[in-house]
Amino acid sequence: MPRELTGEAVGEVRAVADMHQRKAEMARHSDAFIALPGGYGTLEELLEVITWAQLGIHDKPVGLLNVDGYYNSLLSFIDKAVEEGFISPNARQIIISAPTAKELVKKLEEYSPCHESVASKLCWEIERIGYSSED
Repeated sequence: MPRELTGEAVGEVRAVADMHQRKAEMARHSDAFIALPGGYGTLEELLEVITWAQLGIHDKPVGLLNVDGYYNSLLSFIDKAVEEGFISPNARQIIISAPTAKELVKKLEEYSPCHESVASKLCWEIERIGYSSED
């Protein structure tokens, strides 16, 4: 946890066991996902919540705060994947981006899910199966 804390916390801080539990907690206690400029961990979390939206696991908006064009290359890559047929145009609409927080929040508030429905049988948690060295 100390590696993640880089300043004064705003709101509640929850210690979690791993990245999956972190994403599950965010999903359970949020109305939207917003990615600020970041590194591999941010990208991993971002792509998983986008995938969850595509699969219908949630219907919450996913936003990119595209400060100074930080995410332009990623958005171009995703647009190329749509052009090549790897991502559907409908799934492309999952990602909302804006250069300012004010504009992004406005777009997130206007978001309408673009998938058929939220999958009822899928859930945020993965069951953990324990194995001993004797197995």
